[in-house]
Amino acid sequence: MSKSKLDIEFDEAVDRVNAYTEPFPADTLLKLYAYYKKATNDYGRPKSKKPIINAFKTNALFQAKGLTEDEAKQLYIDLVNKYFLYRK
Repeated sequence: MSKSKLDIEFDEAVDRVNAYTEPFPADTLLKLYAYYKKATNDYGRPKSKKPIINAFKTNALFQAKGLTEDEAKQLYIDLVNKYFLYRK
């Protein structure tokens, strides 16, 4: 079974984020986290050692609650493309 164009673009966006060595702004990271979790159907609990970070992650997931997997993938791709487009 071949991957769809959306799946390929999503995988490329994930690879781009994972390869990036500079820190992302916190709001961008939380959106990426929530979209990734929705896109991959990974609903495990946040695993940070700091409760406040888990609270922020949980809140980000609540904000992405109504998205389908494909919508979350597209939003992830769009956010990554926009972020890197406007970088220095």
